[in-house]
Amino acid sequence: MRAPPPGPDLPRPLFLYHWFYRTYPFLEECAQRYGEAFTIRIPGMRQAVVLHHPDAIKEVITAGPDDAHAGKLSTNMAPLLGKHSLLLLDGAEHLRQRKLLLPPLHGERMNAYGARIAEITESSLDRWPVGREFPVHERFQAITLDVILRVVFGLDDPSLLEAVRARLLRLLDVGSNPWLLVPALQRDLGAWSPWGRFVRAIRGADELLYAEIGHRRAQGQSERDDVLTLLLQARDEQGQGMTDQELRDELTTLLVTGNETTATSLAWALRWILATPAVYERLQQELAEGDASPERLVKLPYLDATVREVLRMQPVFPLIGRVVQRPMRIRGLDFEEGDGVILAFYLTHRRPELYAEPRRFHPERFLERKYGPTEWLPFGGGARRCIGMALALYEMKIVLGTVLSRASLQLARDRVREVRRSLTIAPSEGLPVILERRRQRGPRSSASN
Repeated sequence: MRAPPPGPDLPRPLFLYHWFYRTYPFLEECAQRYGEAFTIRIPGMRQAVVLHHPDAIKEVITAGPDDAHAGKLSTNMAPLLGKHSLLLLDGAEHLRQRKLLLPPLHGERMNAYGARIAEITESSLDRWPVGREFPVHERFQAITLDVILRVVFGLDDPSLLEAVRARLLRLLDVGSNPWLLVPALQRDLGAWSPWGRFVRAIRGADELLYAEIGHRRAQGQSERDDVLTLLLQARDEQGQGMTDQELRDELTTLLVTGNETTATSLAWALRWILATPAVYERLQQELAEGDASPERLVKLPYLDATVREVLRMQPVFPLIGRVVQRPMRIRGLDFEEGDGVILAFYLTHRRPELYAEPRRFHPERFLERKYGPTEWLPFGGGARRCIGMALALYEMKIVLGTVLSRASLQLARDRVREVRRSLTIAPSEGLPVILERRRQRGPRSSASN
C-alpha cells in the first residue's frame, strides 16, 4: 500500500503498553480519531491497516483461500502451537487440516459430550467455597481444562489425568505472559528466563502428549468417542491420516484456544449477568421452568441470547488478521501483495447502527434480531472461522446453565477491569465472587444419565 491511512505514531514501548494493557480502549480511541480505517505497526509484525465496517469485513473474509492468508500473521505463536497448527496454515494445507478436524467438533457429536461437561461442572461446583469471596475465573479454567482432557484428549485414568493436568497448567500459567508474543523476546536465556521457562513447560507437556498419542495408536481401532480417537481415525482424500506431530499441534491448538478462551468468556458472562439484575432474574426464571439436563440447557433461548451478548461485549480475541496475496481494493483502499489487514470486530460489535446502545448489556437484542456473519464475529468468519465454535457455545451454555441453576452468586467488586492474559483479555483479579448458597443437584432427564 503506497499511501496507507493515518494511525497512531507512538514509540514502540508506548504502543506495546496500549496494545497489551489497554486493547479495547486503544482500539476505540483510534476508531474515534481516524475513522473506518487506520494503520498500526505491531512489533515483530508487518504494518497493517485496521478495518471494522461490516462491508470491509465481508470483502476480506469471503476472499479466496489463495487471496488472503491468516497463518502468516500468527507466526509468533509457532513455538507454542507448532507449525502444523490450523491457525498457522494457509491454502491447501489449511483446507486439508480443517476437513479432518471439523467432524469431531460439530453436529451430533456435541450431544455425546453434554453429560460429561455437566458432570465436570457439578463436581467443581460442589467444591466452591460458600460465604467468602474467591476468583471464579480459576474455577472456570479448571472446568474447561477437564473438558479438554476428558472430551478432547479422552483421558480417563485418574493418575494420567492428574499428570497431564499438572503439566498443562504449568504451560498455560507460564504462557499467560503477553510479552512472550513479541518475537524479539523469544530467546532461551536459561531455565529462569521467561522464554526459558516457557520452552521447558512446552517440552514437559509434549512428553505426555506424544506418549498418549503413541499409546492410542498402539490400541488400534476403538469405540471411544473423544476427539483424539476420531482424529486418529480421520483420513484425507488421499487416504492419509495425521502424523504424530500434526496431532500434537492440533491438540495443543484446541487446548490453547478452547480452554483459556471459554473459561474467560464464562467469567465475563458472570460479570455481566450478576451486574444486571433484570438479566439474572430472567435467566433464573427460564432455568426454573424445567430440568437442568444438557439437552434442555443448550436449547434455552434466553440463555443462548445471553451467551451471544457476552461474546459481543467481551470478545476474548478482539480482532483477526490477513496478509493480502494479490492486489485488492477494499472499501476504497488499494492493497498490494504482502500488505496486512486487521479486522477489529470488537469495534464492529460497538457500532450503534448495528447494536443500539452498544455499551449496554442487553441479551434481548439477540431475540429481536438475527445478526449476520459480518456483524457478530467473536469466532472470526469465513473459511477461517474458529473450528471450535460449536463446542465452545455448547460448553458455555451447559456450564453457565448448570452453575446458575445450582448457585446463588454475587460480585465481590463493583469495578472490574480488563487485563491481558497472553492472547486473551480477562476480568481483573480473576473476577472475585461470593457464593451465597449452593442448591442440591436437580433431576436430569433420562437421556443425560
